[in-house]
Amino acid sequence: QVQLVESGGGLVQAGGSLRLSCAVSGGTFSRYAMGWFRQAPRKEREFVAIVGWDGVTTASTAFVKGRFTISRDNAKSTVYLQMNSLEPEDTAVYYCAAKEARTGSTIYRTPRAYDYWGQGTQVTVSS
Repeated sequence: QVQLVESGGGLVQAGGSLRLSCAVSGGTFSRYAMGWFRQAPRKEREFVAIVGWDGVTTASTAFVKGRFTISRDNAKSTVYLQMNSLEPEDTAVYYCAAKEARTGSTIYRTPRAYDYWGQGTQVTVSS
């Protein structure tokens, strides 16, 4: 069975940085599109970024462009989210998700498109 385990969350001051990791076991990581989502209290889960299994295709939502970078290491079956210039509004539980994708360049932005999810990691940004 496929398991996703996030790590790297924590408490950071505004303007600081964190790097989230998501290690995937089971399945065929090199054929998964990997996404990051986040969910703040009393809000819906929202798309943050995705990297296709080609390792080249990426997309992110407008509010993180220029601040967050998604990447993957197929040899380690791990996807990363480098988060810089963090703001209090970035406070949320961050989830990684995997999608068995037919092509390496397809972008998936909706949570229901994904097949597997991690348990989430808390990111708290203080002002």
